[in-house]
Amino acid sequence: MDRERFEAEALPHLRRLYGVAYRMTGNAADAEDLVQDTLLRAWRGFDRFQAGTNLRAWLHTILQRVRVDQLRRKSRRPPTEELGETEPMVPPPQDALASGAEALERALGGLPEVFRTAVVLRDVEELSYAEIAAALRVPIGTVMSRIHRGRALLRAVLQGSRT
Repeated sequence: MDRERFEAEALPHLRRLYGVAYRMTGNAADAEDLVQDTLLRAWRGFDRFQAGTNLRAWLHTILQRVRVDQLRRKSRRPPTEELGETEPMVPPPQDALASGAEALERALGGLPEVFRTAVVLRDVEELSYAEIAAALRVPIGTVMSRIHRGRALLRAVLQGSRT
């Protein structure tokens, strides 16, 4: 495998992958784990990646599959409770939060995961409907429906917070 090629092509997407992972999980530690597992799978399968195709969409597909796998494993385990820490884990300040988009971030975090994922991949990551459909393994019509419903839910929450 070509480590330099992987690093040159895949690692520039690391920050955006973390942003999507954080929006999916709502937790910095879980997002870091998700991105780490995604990059590990991408590294292991990089020899199967077809040069000239969309690497960003390929990485988001892997990210989504890793997330689904994590949720399946989590649903099989009995619930556990973490002990309190001296300092809460807080993600680094993000430009979106600093610019006054806190309400949007909260509203986005409150969406059901299927809608949140579709909206984030389309409106934040700017993936095409076809790329999202491939990443989520659903028909394009389902992607369009989820994005529409997710945006409608966001609008309702944000309009309700203004009144």
